[in-house]
Amino acid sequence: MSVSVEDPESRNLARLIALSDGIFAIAMTLLVLDIHVTSGLNPAEFRSMLHDLLPHIGAYALSFTILAAFWRDHRRMLQIARRVEGPALRLTLAGLGAIALLPFPTTLLSEYGSQPLAVALYAGTVALIDLLQLAVIQVIRRERRAEGAGRHETTATSSGDLDIVTDLLVTAAVFGATVPIAFASPKAALWTWLVLVPLKFALGHRARAHPRGKGG
Repeated sequence: MSVSVEDPESRNLARLIALSDGIFAIAMTLLVLDIHVTSGLNPAEFRSMLHDLLPHIGAYALSFTILAAFWRDHRRMLQIARRVEGPALRLTLAGLGAIALLPFPTTLLSEYGSQPLAVALYAGTVALIDLLQLAVIQVIRRERRAEGAGRHETTATSSGDLDIVTDLLVTAAVFGATVPIAFASPKAALWTWLVLVPLKFALGHRARAHPRGKGG
């Protein structure tokens, strides 16, 4: 996306992208703060602490992967927008607020992964971020249609929209479904999240094999 320094809307969009990148970077960095080893341990204590850190490392890897996917979709959404203001801006800021919050449920998950409420809060936070991003892209699509975009431009951009929407819907469905599952079995909820791996792989493969808007 080319940004003209003389276009106020482009400058505002560039500022929002910079703000978003900063919030994502800070949230990703905060995830690692729970991973540390106390000094002065004897060999047995050192091995025990490393073992105790495994849930923290697992939660860190999970949340970093999720945030990376959210960042990718967030960037793609902002890059296809002509401007982000009004409802789209408010929803975007709400989504960034939820992104900044994710390190907290990540800590709960690493410390209390066997507790239903901790797992449900984590799944609910991820689902909330998904729903907010879905709302943002739907507002962007509606505003773009209202502006009367040309047919070719609408076709080209809507193909990218659909990929983002599908990706977000899949993640929201999986994590949203595991909120009630967590209260029945936290372990079952954790294992259910692994369903996303083959689903995301299949979606990515389909998008590469049948690119929309390019005669595919």
